[in-house]
Amino acid sequence: MTHRFPQVLPLVLALLLTVAAAHATVRTETGLAESVVGKSETYRLNVPTEKDISTTEIRLVVPAGVTITRFQVTPGFTRSVRTNAAGLVTEVVWRGRVEPLEYARFFFQARNPEEVGELSWKVYQTYSDGTVVAWDDADPEKGPASKIALK
Repeated sequence: MTHRFPQVLPLVLALLLTVAAAHATVRTETGLAESVVGKSETYRLNVPTEKDISTTEIRLVVPAGVTITRFQVTPGFTRSVRTNAAGLVTEVVWRGRVEPLEYARFFFQARNPEEVGELSWKVYQTYSDGTVVAWDDADPEKGPASKIALK
């Protein structure tokens, strides 16, 4: 008699960790949490709806030193940007609908800073009832900011 439990357990644990870790994240286009200093990189912001109501707005605060150069069109969403005095994008807001049990991905190209370190991406997710979930490290256990290591 063979037991399949040892083969199934890693899969079950992986699924549970995926659900537990579900939150707004910024990663490279290939899914990495690291990049290279000074590199032009395509990033993706992944935003799942974690409530029984729709997400209606996603606001991304761009880390200092990151230069966003362009955005991929995201059907069903409008995008607005806030810039600083130098004309660099400091915040991006996407408005649209992400229904329960769905997620949206927003792609953009950016140039990394020239210094080794960590990029901390703050994301604010607004739901149709007006509540905002802050993924900004204000409470790292409940709302961790997404981080990219620059090497």
